[in-house]
Amino acid sequence: MSPHPGHTTHRRHGSVRCWKVRHRGAVGRRSRTSLEGDDLHPAANVTKMSQGLSLTDEDRRPWLAAVGSWLTDHHSPGAVTACSALKRSYRDQLRAACPGIVFIHLAGDQRIVTHRVTARPDHFMPPSLVASQYQTLEPLQDDETGITLDFDQPVDDLVHAARQWLGTATAA
Repeated sequence: MSPHPGHTTHRRHGSVRCWKVRHRGAVGRRSRTSLEGDDLHPAANVTKMSQGLSLTDEDRRPWLAAVGSWLTDHHSPGAVTACSALKRSYRDQLRAACPGIVFIHLAGDQRIVTHRVTARPDHFMPPSLVASQYQTLEPLQDDETGITLDFDQPVDDLVHAARQWLGTATAA
């Protein structure tokens, strides 16, 4: 049971940041609290990714701890954050920090993601890392509270689907 009854934190995850942020902003408009998880990466992780090197589970551990801490500190209803919670074990770590968390997995074609990442040259993660993120990705499992949406839909449609599902998920 959540230490904060009635409070659910929403988490977007997917293979890379480029569209998660856009969707986080759209879904989170009704929320006063949102975070881009990439902002919490330690400098060493940013350097490593900037060099085209994939992060290991060990590299991600302090980052996931920071995201989990943020989630715990910002447990207000509708708090939104976005990050690449690619593996079940990563999501388990976040659930341990924030038991009421729910996940919205934005999924889609790797070629589209690579194209979108290429279009954002100022971000530290290069397009060369997209394939490794897809190789690492473990989709939501049946026992995880979450929904998977196709990210290649209009943002308004995704927001509507997410909000509709969230209304059902948080009422349970």
